[in-house]
Amino acid sequence: MQHRTISGKILYTSRKPERMGEERGREYFTFTVHGDGKRTMRARCEIEEPHPTVLRDITYSLDENDMPMDCFVRLTIGDKFMGSGLFIIRDGYVECESYGPSIGRISQRMKIVGSFDGFGTHPIQGDAYITKKLDLSRGPHVHQLRTFLPSPDHRGATPPLIAEANIQLAYIGEETVTVKAGTFDCRHFRFTDEHGGMATDKGGHPPYDLWVTADEDAIFIQGGVGGYMQTWYELVELSR
Repeated sequence: MQHRTISGKILYTSRKPERMGEERGREYFTFTVHGDGKRTMRARCEIEEPHPTVLRDITYSLDENDMPMDCFVRLTIGDKFMGSGLFIIRDGYVECESYGPSIGRISQRMKIVGSFDGFGTHPIQGDAYITKKLDLSRGPHVHQLRTFLPSPDHRGATPPLIAEANIQLAYIGEETVTVKAGTFDCRHFRFTDEHGGMATDKGGHPPYDLWVTADEDAIFIQGGVGGYMQTWYELVELSR
């Protein structure tokens, strides 16, 4: 085969005092990297805590410039089907064909006005990959990140429909990090949501630090979210 494959597993744990270090979910991801520079990420995310449980299946493709092409999302919440949707990004539009018990069948087409950075898919590995949008030649700085996504909910636990989020992504610096999957040269980033770009009933998204491999694959190594979420994520398996 002419493509290259990257696969791994990320463990989700809690940092809440009453559940410190307990496993609360996991993510299995695979990248297919083609010779022409295009990539497809597949991810299965299992969130057991907090309830209701979330099972998310994602297939997401990017072109040779790391811009989104299409994304398929399927959600099972509390072990019940919530919805599935296909998103296509092309010719200056985001299009969506979605179905779910609470929304029926919906077709959407939204014109993209101005520039944007990518598509937010909700898997942790997707969070890591979009950090490639920062211009590291500027050194540590903050970038206003504009993305489209299938849900503005912090866990992505709403029927798939077109949404937009504007949040801040900061490049902090370089560090060497050791996790169960090995030792890696990393770049440290931080997502913040001071203006409620991903507003829900709990307000904007809490600060989210993550460490990503310092190479073209931008693989998630470790990270955590503060605030009311108090979660931690760590790469425990990697093959490439």
